[in-house]
Amino acid sequence: MIDQLRHTDVEIHPTAIVHPKAKLGVGVKVGPYSYIGPDVEIGDYTQLLFNVYVDRYVKIGRNNLIYNGAVIGTPPQDKSYKGEETWVIIGDNNVIREYVTVHRATGEGEVTAIGNNNLIMAYSHIAHNCKLGSNIIISNSTGLSGHVVIDDYAVIGGMVGVHQFVRIGSFVMVGGYSKVSQDVPPYLLVFGNPAKVYNINRVGLVRNGFTREQIEEVKSLFKLLYLENGTWKEKLERLAKLAESSQIAKNLYQFISRPSKRGILRKISLESPS
Repeated sequence: MIDQLRHTDVEIHPTAIVHPKAKLGVGVKVGPYSYIGPDVEIGDYTQLLFNVYVDRYVKIGRNNLIYNGAVIGTPPQDKSYKGEETWVIIGDNNVIREYVTVHRATGEGEVTAIGNNNLIMAYSHIAHNCKLGSNIIISNSTGLSGHVVIDDYAVIGGMVGVHQFVRIGSFVMVGGYSKVSQDVPPYLLVFGNPAKVYNINRVGLVRNGFTREQIEEVKSLFKLLYLENGTWKEKLERLAKLAESSQIAKNLYQFISRPSKRGILRKISLESPS
């Protein structure tokens, strides 16, 4: 099987092990001492560097770069897992750095999913049933517990711990060393142990092309939810009305209105995060 793969421009180091039931696309490179198990599909031009371990039931897309010591597709660290067939599915153009671990899901047919264009830095852990969107940055040694959801363009600082079932909205910035135990709505800057809301993620919004008017709208909605007087119910009613004519308000309202196992983060600090 390996000899058949070589003529399609696949490069497999002599010390690597590739299971006969693995499927490798054109231009895939498998580095020294790496292992690819059965029921694995790796898309075109993805590179596995030194000593990468891909267990089984894994689908990896195109143009990914996976660094030394990464472990993908091993069984979940979950006592309820009974050996059922579950998957890791990773999209395109991701960079997965040294010693990152990504575990399969729990529950027959369930998936741990990572989208496209993400950067996952060294020693981070993506637990079972996590769902990551696209264009996300996860910094060194961050741990995501089971069933965590992170939406597009979020940035997670180093050494962050995220509680199971927490959702983190799009364009959120979580400061380093934070403990996140409740859902974080889009556009916010949060920090601390336990995490508190500090402000909007202005730097992230600017970097991602938000206009001055859009940033002012996010700021106004932040004030509505976190600084103005009134009950949370009253604020959500006002947000729902604004969502009828504003996509930014709609994004916020839809996130907050979804079912939540952990509740929405509402604690706020008026100090600057250190």
